Amino acid sequence: MNNRLFFGIFAFCALALVVYLFKPFLLDIFIAALLAVAVANVQIAFLALTKNRKTLSSGLTTFALLCLFIAPLLYAVIEIAKYAAGFDINNVTKTIEFIKNYDFSLPESINFLEPKIKEFIGGLDIKMLFSQVAANLANLGKLSLKFGVDMIIILVFFFFCNLYGNELISYLKEALPLKKEDTESILSEVGNVMGVVFYSTIANMIIQGFLFAIITSFYGYDGVLTGIFFSFASLIPVVGGFLAWAPISIYEFANGNTAAAITIALYTIIVISFAADTLLKPLVIKFINSKLVKIPTKINELLIFFAMIAGITTFGFWGVILGPAIVTFFISTIKLYTLLREGKFISNEEKHDI
Repeated sequence: MNNRLFFGIFAFCALALVVYLFKPFLLDIFIAALLAVAVANVQIAFLALTKNRKTLSSGLTTFALLCLFIAPLLYAVIEIAKYAAGFDINNVTKTIEFIKNYDFSLPESINFLEPKIKEFIGGLDIKMLFSQVAANLANLGKLSLKFGVDMIIILVFFFFCNLYGNELISYLKEALPLKKEDTESILSEVGNVMGVVFYSTIANMIIQGFLFAIITSFYGYDGVLTGIFFSFASLIPVVGGFLAWAPISIYEFANGNTAAAITIALYTIIVISFAADTLLKPLVIKFINSKLVKIPTKINELLIFFAMIAGITTFGFWGVILGPAIVTFFISTIKLYTLLREGKFISNEEKHDI
């Protein structure tokens, strides 16, 4: 008993020191582990392709994830830099002045709002707007740098999670005082949920980006660039899609293309934000759950959908993974408690005897 107590204290102190050491990177490590779990079937495929060379297969899986996120962003940055080089600030000034001086009238049922709206537009301070935009761009640059650093750290830990993932899972199976089949069931549930979340997120980003590229290409914009921008913007809570389509609609409106401005706005709100994001996303999750993951998860698709929304709202970009992970861990905890009540916990000695 004394030996067990000593080992318990020693193990706790060692764990506390490790947590303290990696404290700045705990969230990145957690995200990397979840991503590794989500793409476990990709790692298995590369293992088969490389004849079980773990280092090479882990490197290929990491490179694939890198290309999935970095390649589109790199293209977008290069194209935006090209546009920025020839950007004329006078166009923005003209657009804002046009909106301020535009004489409009609202339908009779809501015309009581007209004086307030005109007062708000008339009170717009262009210099203040530019200073706010500049400040936001500076913050965006800092956030982009932080995101880039986080992405590098995540990719490093992602590589090691793939490299040593099997050993860690084997250790968990041995360490948890559960029957082997119960442990595998819980770990499998976590892995399947992460897989469903990852692939459904990628699928919805592609669908929404493609739909937005169609409408912008029709009006002469770079469809690939606007599609990529909308894909990533769609992950930003509440205002994500708005950041992509509103500037284009305002620009078209200021240039006298009222029909184009209204069409782009209505198309994005109805077809993308409502139909694709709200109605289609749960169906995509259901399809991926039933067709693409090895064993369909038993967690309801709508619960996963709302967990993704809650995660994005709470944690931002990475909340799309963290939200469902937290819900899954909560459900797994309930399952563990149920197994405890049913007396299915076993000692390590009993486990080795099975």
